[in-house]
Amino acid sequence: MHGPDLPSPPRRLSLGKLPPELMERYLFGMTGARSADVVVEPALGLDFGVVRLGRRSSPRFLIVSSDPITGVRERVGWYAVNVSANDVATSGNSPQFIQSIILLPEEAKEEDVRVLSSEMDETARALGISIVGGHTEVSLGMHRPIVVTTAFALADSYVTAAGAKKGDSLMMTKTAGVEGTAILAAERRMRARLGTRLAEAAEANFRKMSVVKEAAGAYATGAVHAMHDCTEGGVLGALFEMGTASGLGLEVEGGKIPVSPETAGVCEVAKADPLKLISSGTLLLAVERGREVEVRDAVAAAGSVATQIGTFAGRKVVLRRGSSEEVVATAPSDELWRLHREAGSRW
Repeated sequence: MHGPDLPSPPRRLSLGKLPPELMERYLFGMTGARSADVVVEPALGLDFGVVRLGRRSSPRFLIVSSDPITGVRERVGWYAVNVSANDVATSGNSPQFIQSIILLPEEAKEEDVRVLSSEMDETARALGISIVGGHTEVSLGMHRPIVVTTAFALADSYVTAAGAKKGDSLMMTKTAGVEGTAILAAERRMRARLGTRLAEAAEANFRKMSVVKEAAGAYATGAVHAMHDCTEGGVLGALFEMGTASGLGLEVEGGKIPVSPETAGVCEVAKADPLKLISSGTLLLAVERGREVEVRDAVAAAGSVATQIGTFAGRKVVLRRGSSEEVVATAPSDELWRLHREAGSRW
């Protein structure tokens, strides 16, 4: 005989972004009052929302994106401005304004406030962004600062990650794992394992985290149909999200995805996959076939590099590595969160 069915134990959530199925179940569609002026609603893979302003015959658009900084202790202000600015930049427009919520741990000192606000001020000035307000407090139960920023842009036109077309070339700027490489190299215990030379080269990746200029330059060519920033889940996460958003498959040559020597070195020591490592600063672009050189030159003029790594084709996101093929059927958990979880309180 079998006993009565017992309820399943509550599902415990993992560190990092919610899995796609939970976002679909609990977040998308639960967006409060409906408005005909919301022209880009929340959906998997989209970096920002868009609100129509003014008359429908000649509208302008408000582009908005929010992001938290939760997993770092150093250069928090720098990261906080760049991550939400990058998401807005994937529209093809440079962010103009930003707001912030700063939550400080109980042991925070006045000097911590000075450093964080100075970093945000310096970073925003360099990107031409005005900080227009926010909220700052000391909060219970926290061990490191958490900063949430919301970036805004006023625009006449835009693209989203959903705009890719069948046959478009997939291009990628910089290298894989940019942000994660810098974060790991800044961790005290990792630095000891990396050695001074590799640690310094890896930590310098934080200077590569902005995509604002390269995104604007690429968009200005008129050859870009979609863009997506490689944040949590790294390049593989961004490939899955971009394919989902566009409703298209992707055929990606893994051997063509650039990985810098310092990222390879950090990932070898950490036993991490660079393609699953958070990579703010790396931009994916859907480019009209035949105009790849034009986009590559525009990105170069903005001080970055772009590499063609695949094509929008088929129905699945397929990553080829040598003779093997891997179907990217969901967004992977970020390697940074896995390493934090395994290290526990040591980081």
